[in-house]
Amino acid sequence: MSTPFKVGMTHQVKIKSGQEHSAQLFYPNLPDVFATPQLGGLMERASAELIDQHLQPGEQSVGISMDLKHTAATPLGMEVTVKTEITAVEGRKLSFKLEAFDEVEKIGEATHDRFIINAEKFNARVVEKAKK
Repeated sequence: MSTPFKVGMTHQVKIKSGQEHSAQLFYPNLPDVFATPQLGGLMERASAELIDQHLQPGEQSVGISMDLKHTAATPLGMEVTVKTEITAVEGRKLSFKLEAFDEVEKIGEATHDRFIINAEKFNARVVEKAKK
């Protein structure tokens, strides 16, 4: 299989954090700061966006693993930037190194793996599973 993906390809995503990103949405007795699950989701988004720029019609990607370290709190209202870089290409499996920053400091890092899928086949399996 020929692939357009190469080690070293990068992409970044920026968002302005807001109340919809608060850790308190996951549990009320948590600090009112940018939530770890939101950080993980933003990291997944950055990597998926990088892949999407190069997919063939009918292809999508799914996340298959993430090892995330959330190292600093971000007050709501600050911009959060996630940078992703492809570190390995193994057929349809792509591996990424990610770093996240707020306006003051580095707030996290992760490694992440995604797999390129045929959307029609994947969705058919999901429909069959839902019938069980």
